[in-house]
This record gives sequence, C-alpha cells and structure tokens, in this order.
Amino acid sequence: MKAPLPDNEIERLAALYSLDILDSPPEKDFDDIVALAAAVCEAPVAMVSLVDADRQWAKSRTGSEVAETSRDMSICAHAILGRDLLIVPDTRADNRFADMPAVAGSGGIRFYAGAPLLTTDGFALGTLCVMDVEPRRLDMEQQQALRALARQVTAQLELRRYAFALANTTARLQELERRKDDLAGLVGGELRSSLRLMSAYLERLGDTGYHDAEMADLVGRATAAHVRGLRELIDHLTTMADAGLGGESLHMRQCDLTRVTQRAVEAVRPIAASKHIWILNQAGGPSLPIIADPVRLEQVLTHLLFAAVKYTPEGGRVRVGTEMESGPTVRLDDMDLPDGLRPDLFPHLYYGAIANPTDVPGPDRGLAVAKRILDAHHATVALSDRPGDGTSLHVVFPYAEMNPAEMIRDLAVA
Repeated sequence: MKAPLPDNEIERLAALYSLDILDSPPEKDFDDIVALAAAVCEAPVAMVSLVDADRQWAKSRTGSEVAETSRDMSICAHAILGRDLLIVPDTRADNRFADMPAVAGSGGIRFYAGAPLLTTDGFALGTLCVMDVEPRRLDMEQQQALRALARQVTAQLELRRYAFALANTTARLQELERRKDDLAGLVGGELRSSLRLMSAYLERLGDTGYHDAEMADLVGRATAAHVRGLRELIDHLTTMADAGLGGESLHMRQCDLTRVTQRAVEAVRPIAASKHIWILNQAGGPSLPIIADPVRLEQVLTHLLFAAVKYTPEGGRVRVGTEMESGPTVRLDDMDLPDGLRPDLFPHLYYGAIANPTDVPGPDRGLAVAKRILDAHHATVALSDRPGDGTSLHVVFPYAEMNPAEMIRDLAVA
C-alpha cells in the first residue's frame, strides 16, 4: 500500500533540501548512531533513512547494501506520517506492507521499527529505523533508546545547518568591518559635500523661485558621481541590519542554563541506560540565567553528553552539573572506571573541537559544529584529562547582562 503524502509535504521537502544532506558521503557521526541503534535493538539491519520526493535514501546503514529504494515501496514513508515510533511486529501480517518486494521475498523484512526524524519545526525528514528477518518486538528500554538516538540524528542535521549559517554571518560581518573605513570616507567626505551642494541649491530655489542653471548643473554632476556610492552605502547598511537576523540565525534570549542542561541529560539518559552507563545528574541547583538560543544550546549539550556516552566503556559513569565559576558553567566529567578502564572522550573532544575548531570535516565533525555554536554564544571551553579522574569538560558562559544585539555584532570576532 502506497503511503499518502504528509499534509505539510512541500514544507517538509523544503526543510530536507535546506540541509544539503541528500547523496552526501558516509559520515562517522551517523554511522556510530546507526551501529548503536542496531546493537541496542539487537537488530541485524539499521539505517538513517531520508524520505525524498520519490525515493528513500540511506545516509547511513548497517546490515544492508540497499542505499536507495522507491518511496512507493518504503515503510519509512509510512513512518514519517506519525509523531512517534512506527513498530510493525510482523510485516507480512500487515496489509500495508505484505506485498512489498522487500517483505514478500525470501529473507525479506519481517520486523520494522522506525523513529521519525522530527525537526524543531515539526517536519519529519525520514527515520532512524531497525529491521529484522524474523517477527519480533522491542521492549520499552529499546523503544526509548531508539527515540533518543533519532533525536540525536535530527540535532546533528540542524546544528550543521546553523553552524553553516553562522559562518556565513561571520564572513559578512568581517567584510563589513573591512569596508567600514571606505564607507566612513564616503559618508563623511565626498557624499556629504554633494548633499551640502544639493541643499544649497534647493534652499536658493525655495527662496527666489528661480532655477539656477549653473548650480543645477553642478548638483547634477556631483549627484551622478556618487549615485553608485550611495547605492553601495544603502546595500551595506541593509546587509549590516540583516546580518545574523535571518531564518537560520540563533534566536538569543535569556534562559536558564540549569534547566537547559537538565533537559539535555534526560534526552541522553535512555541511550546511556542501553549501555549500562550511569549518568549522575547534578544540574539541579539554582537558576543560572544566560543569553542563549535554548533550542540550539540544548542540542549542543545533548551532543556533548552523547559523545561522552558513546566513547565510554559499558558500565562507565558520566557526571553532569551546573555551577557558578567565572560565569554560569556546565561541567561534564567522564570518569575512569574502578578497574582501570578509561573513557576515550578526551582525544575526540581535543582534536574535534578544541585544537582545530574551524576544521569541520573529519570523524568528529559533530563536535566541531558544537564548538562553533558555543563560540557564537561566547562560551569558554576548558578540557582536562587526569588518570584516575577521567576527562573533565567545563563550558563557561557570559553573564545574562550581555545585550543580545551586541552578541550578534560580536560574531565577527567569534
């Protein structure tokens, strides 16, 4: 049975295309999520599947060689119609899927579970799905982990879009800064003299009622000489007003760092539980007001916590807290295990987000993107690693008194 189109299909496709993700090469960030989904759900096949206008395309997959299939033959096309998991215990017993070639054939898909990849605007881009050749079910813990991993996929996609937009904004502001002296000379010198000449001509015309041909000629030539400069000035002023204020910019406002951190912890907890990793949440103290985009900041903190869980051995411990240091601070401690096992988080944080924060490509691209978003928040990141204690990450934010408009203008030096 062919899946009907979502009610918001045009807007959904626009959101998908804006990510520029279709037909892109494999990336470790998504491969790791897919591998973890397969392990948690004990499924031989898992994939990040994006639903295009007429096809289903896998950004990442394990256990399957099929990278693309027709949307008409896609179970994921049905999954994006809902807001929660689509679980099909036995596809051959479901009239929607029983006749699909991928189901009916020998060794076909008998079990499917897909979590829609829902953006913060509510568009389902595709799914994180797991499949098996035998009918089966997922327990509650597996369902919660699959939902949480799907949110990680969506956060990765959205953070990259915002990081790219911030980079463009920064480039525009830097160009405006370089052109500032030229604009100051134009406004304060040549253009001002032309405006004085024009004002004198209009004043004389108003007083006498007679047209002065000689002065009119001077005004005409002076004005014509600076029309291009005036247009350039207006264009630059418009760009300056628009820089950082587009649909892809951060929406800065006062929020509570403690609450944002608590939400990030709860988002990652099901994934940690699937690896038997204990998250000690100490982010329950007093309110810590900061100026931030709470949605993007929560996604960044969630990704940092996910990285800690991903690079920690099974049975490990991750501690998260908020406190006041030189400013409102999030502290993440990926602790060593009693038997001497160590988390592998430090080199990924250091090389992915600290040493080369502007070099986005690589196995830790998501961490580099997270660092770029933190830079836009004027946050200071400190990283340490000590045997016996583990990896400690401190993210310190400015006090909330900072004016959001000033933060946007200061992106040029971020």
